[in-house]
Amino acid sequence: MGKNIGFISTRFSGTDGVTMEASKWATVLRKKGHNCFWCAGELDRAPERSYLIPEAHFQYEKNKWINERIFGRRGRKPAVTETIHAIKSLLKVQIHEFVEKYSIDLLIPQNILAIPMHVPLALALTEFISETEFATIAHHHDFYWERSRYLINAVSEYLRMAFPPNLTSVEHVVINSDAQEQLALRTGISSIIIPNVLDFDNPPKITSKQDSDFYQSIGLSADDIIVLQPTRVVQRKGIEHAVELVKELKDPKYKLVVSHEAGDEGYEYVEWLKNDARQSGVDLRFIESKVMDPLNEEIDFKGRNSLWDIYPFADFITYPSLYEGFGNAFLEAIYFKKPMLINRYSIFVRDIEPKGYDLVVMDGFLTKNTIKKVREILESQELKEKIVNHNYEIAKKHFSYSILRKRLGYLLGIFFGGEVL
Repeated sequence: MGKNIGFISTRFSGTDGVTMEASKWATVLRKKGHNCFWCAGELDRAPERSYLIPEAHFQYEKNKWINERIFGRRGRKPAVTETIHAIKSLLKVQIHEFVEKYSIDLLIPQNILAIPMHVPLALALTEFISETEFATIAHHHDFYWERSRYLINAVSEYLRMAFPPNLTSVEHVVINSDAQEQLALRTGISSIIIPNVLDFDNPPKITSKQDSDFYQSIGLSADDIIVLQPTRVVQRKGIEHAVELVKELKDPKYKLVVSHEAGDEGYEYVEWLKNDARQSGVDLRFIESKVMDPLNEEIDFKGRNSLWDIYPFADFITYPSLYEGFGNAFLEAIYFKKPMLINRYSIFVRDIEPKGYDLVVMDGFLTKNTIKKVREILESQELKEKIVNHNYEIAKKHFSYSILRKRLGYLLGIFFGGEVL
């Protein structure tokens, strides 16, 4: 019998990694007869399965006010503590209402018990789970100790309590082996690894629809060679290396296109990038309209681009991130059979590179040899096809939906027994 499963976070909207992984989990769960419902501060899901709590958004004004007063400093004022607990109490009532409205059997908090972007929400959920012993699979994408901006803080007792909570009714999921080790070392909490995945058993269906519309929307022609940076515009994505690559290719036909929006971490970096590109003579384009999550089966895409509408037009992918919890864009590039440049961030080195992919790699900086390899791939269709087909087969073996299905089935079996997935 299908279960009612409640996903909860600060936001399920757009194409950030947390939102997209939640969509994949929901797809796998729905195909096995379970019902999925959504609770967050921003939602682009079906209204009849959604419970919107504006105060749960990480950009909620009072939450931003709190964060300004608890991070980057050691002590906090009583007024900050009182505000945290007032919002926590309000959110706990709303979580109860979400669970009751949709008769939720299992909660899947997405990253809110790992990264303290919204401390009152995590405290509210932790107290709710503790008081009700509610069946919970906590999906952790990145932890606070992995981000320098959270290391100096005035809420250490809350971080120990709720990021993540060590409760008997919670099973913990991490996305890489380093996170699994650090979680155990720091908290004594055991976890299961479920890497980010894609449906490699069913390759993307690429059609010629909207070809001219897409090119026109970013002011390019079909003759241009698109180097795609398929990430949000935040500093840790290392987009300046993509700018440098296009500069060194020394051909005006090469255009650098960034797929996602800026704003999650401010606009200073995007302005710096624009200036850097201008000075380097690089044609840098941003897709201005909001790009939708292609894995969200509950949205009408009419007149709007999804991420899957953009990848087919790319000739090459840049992914020079300084840090990633796993790396969605890596899997997406392989799924669409695109060659790519990747910076050897730590999780890539440990969990991905040993699988044997054929990639252009860099170690924090571009070399002449790296640029030469990129040019060789772009100028040889035969070499390009050999590389992308090889990579696809490896990803199909290690990062397909079958991996997710098997491990989610194990977790659901812990709570409900029997064959639930």
